[in-house]
Amino acid sequence: MFQLGKTIVSEEIIEKDFVCNLSACKGACCIDGDAGAPISKEEAQIMKEIYPKVKPYLRKEGIEAIEAQGTTIVTPFGDIETPLINGADCAYVIFDKKKTALCGIEEAYNQGDVDWKKPISCHLYPIRTKDYSEFSAVNYDKWDICDDACSLGKELQVPVYKFVKEALIRKFGEDWYSELEKVADKMTK
Repeated sequence: MFQLGKTIVSEEIIEKDFVCNLSACKGACCIDGDAGAPISKEEAQIMKEIYPKVKPYLRKEGIEAIEAQGTTIVTPFGDIETPLINGADCAYVIFDKKKTALCGIEEAYNQGDVDWKKPISCHLYPIRTKDYSEFSAVNYDKWDICDDACSLGKELQVPVYKFVKEALIRKFGEDWYSELEKVADKMTK
């Protein structure tokens, strides 16, 4: 672990390789697990506001889940998450012709109907962040459903932090990312 500004960063985001391999996993991270994607209070408001524009992209089951549970849910622990369809798929999941899970919010963004790409927790994956009062923790989340992404990342020699560069800049800013690159250069020499 090392400190970068007001973040404590796991060295694994520099040491581990990762490139999503959707043809292999079919977007399993959006349909496996037992919880929705983590959402901030600010994002929950955005999701509520953009829902009418995102709704046409969603599956019938997703719309039903959102209209029954809300655009986001609050867990018994007070965390905000995306709602799930029957405790499995994220309510915002859609599928392409190859049955690969995609994000309905991101599709609305790609089509120019909304100007918000998707929740930062989804954009950052496989990095997970946790905000504390004095700092944010930045960690690599190892999940066996991403083994193919780790293999592809190793083959292409793309470390996690480079794979999620756009999302890290979105979360922490250009200056923070530049400092991260300097640390990575030192670590890899």
